[in-house]
Amino acid sequence: MTSTKNKADVLKEVFCEIDPDLMFVDGFEDAIVGVAERCSTPPVVVYDREKCLEILVAGGLTYEEAVEYFEFNVAGAWFGDRTPFFLTSMAEFDS
Repeated sequence: MTSTKNKADVLKEVFCEIDPDLMFVDGFEDAIVGVAERCSTPPVVVYDREKCLEILVAGGLTYEEAVEYFEFNVAGAWFGDRTPFFLTSMAEFDS
């Protein structure tokens, strides 16, 4: 019997080898860009902010609704030292 794993399961498996206590935000697996580490702090999962917004828009929100929801419910949530980072890429400012 073969087992099929979705992207979320594979990412969690790989990243949990780095640290089994990493915290993930459900539904945003396609926005994960990596894990950030810094001296004297636990590693945290890093998400691409713009990709998070794209996921919310694909789910039916307008871009403005997605920004509001994201800022309050996702980026604005605090779960301690393991709270993920949300990266705003410099590429978003290139025009």
